[in-house]
Parts: sequence; structure tokens; C-alpha cells
Amino acid sequence: MSVPALSGEQSLNRYLSEIKKFPILTPEQEYMLAKRYQEHEDPEAAAQLVTSHLRLVAKIAMGYRGYGLPISDLISEGNVGLMQGVKKFEPDRGFRLATYAMWWIKASIQEFILRSWSLVKMGTTAAQKKLFFNLRRMKRNLDAYEDTDLHPDDVATIARELGVPEQEVVNMNRRMLMGGDSSLNVSMRSDEEGSGQWQDWLQDDRPLQDVVVAEAEEADVRRAMLVEAMDSLNERERHILTERRLVDNPQTLEELSQVYDVSRERIRQIEVRAFEKLQKAMQRIASEKLLPAPA
Repeated sequence: MSVPALSGEQSLNRYLSEIKKFPILTPEQEYMLAKRYQEHEDPEAAAQLVTSHLRLVAKIAMGYRGYGLPISDLISEGNVGLMQGVKKFEPDRGFRLATYAMWWIKASIQEFILRSWSLVKMGTTAAQKKLFFNLRRMKRNLDAYEDTDLHPDDVATIARELGVPEQEVVNMNRRMLMGGDSSLNVSMRSDEEGSGQWQDWLQDDRPLQDVVVAEAEEADVRRAMLVEAMDSLNERERHILTERRLVDNPQTLEELSQVYDVSRERIRQIEVRAFEKLQKAMQRIASEKLLPAPA
């Protein structure tokens, strides 16, 4: 399978330019190539499917550049995930390859980060992985993105949204502060001046159709999976989980305890149990659809 070489940071600028030359496939072209590979294991068909989505991998990898690892390594790992996605892709299921492969790309990159980032090797449960990969985003949403401990109110909000203990939020935030972020103002090529900075890649000079379509379709897939998974809950569990975690203005434990005439602790227990059941259902549905389980 012919993929442009990516041997280190010095070759990255050239690599990013090269992958722009591969054309984006139409839905019909993609379907025919996928069928050729599925039915005949045609390596040329697989190569075209992979190379047409290399820009998608680079775009996704750029979103993980704050974890202190070489972007070239993140892209390489993402390319491995893309190839796995191509091998398992079933075109007759109705998804576009970009939507399906995005799950494999993200999973491959995230696993690589967890293997490489020694600060989080102490905690790699599913909940800690979710916390690790969502903490930065939630801090930005709360305007709490500074190099200090989080305010207790922000800790409580993040813990509630992600379903993890507050102390784990505090601990993970401190680990990530120790790890530090990479500057976006450094040169892309250390051996040359004026070679461009990482921040130059934050805005693409032209929209990537496959990225736009993939993100929209992925959101639709996630919503459909959530709706299907909610059927695994009884009416009370579904109502409590919705009011506690799936609405813009969550109700308090006290408010819900009055609705059901039980204690706040009982409402909390029902919420936790319902969330665990929902996670298992989502993992089962993802497995049935041959998708990596959501983090």
C-alpha cells in the first residue's frame, strides 16, 4: 500500500503538502473501491481508499498536538488506524468510509498517547481515559484553562458531566499540568527559519469535504446509538439520567428526590447504575456495528 513517507518532524511539512495531492473520492467511487477490496482483497483499491483519507488523519492528529508527542508519530498511528478501518469497512452498511474510519483513527491515536504518556500510565481505566481526553475541552468551556488547580465548582461540574469522582478530576488535572503543552509558536522544521509554525495549521486554507461530512455523520451515528442504548433503561432510570446528564440545565438530586419521594442518595445510586447500563449498551451496539467502543 503506497503511503507517503513520514520519517520525522523535518519531513512533516513535505508530507502535509504531498497528501493534498490525492483526490477526494465521490461516494460512488468509494463504494466501488470498497467492494473491490471486500470481495477480492484488491491492494490497489485499498491503497486508493487509504490515500484519499490521509488528510482526514492529519486533521484529526492535529487535534491531539497538545499532549507533548511528535505530530509525525500521531499521524503515523492514525494512519495505522485508518488502514484497520479500511480492512473492516463494510460499504453495504450505508456509512461513508470517513465516518467509519474516524473511530479507528481516534482510537489508534488515543491508545498511542496513553502508551506513551508516562504520567497517565497509573490510570488507564475507561473512566480515566474519558477524563484524560475530555478534560482540556471541558476546562475551555468553563473558562478554567490556566496552569493552576481547578476551582471546586469547576471540579464538581466536570466530575458530574463525566461521571467520575471529584478527586480523580483534581489528580488528572495536576498530572496534565505537570506534563505541559507544546507551544504552537515553534517552527515546524527545526533546521530552518521561516518554515512556518504549528499555529499556521490551525486554520485550513480550504475546507476538507471529507472532514465536514465525516464529523456530521459521526454525530448522527452517536445520536442514533444513544437513542438505541437508552432503550436498555427503564422509565425511571431514563428520566433521571436525562435530567441529570443530558439536558442543558440539570436538575439537582434534591429536586429529583422530591419527584420520586426517595432520598438524594437513592437518586444518585439510580443515576450511576443507569449510566453504567448505558455505557454497556453503547459498547454492545458499537461492537455490533463493528465500531470501536466510545471512550
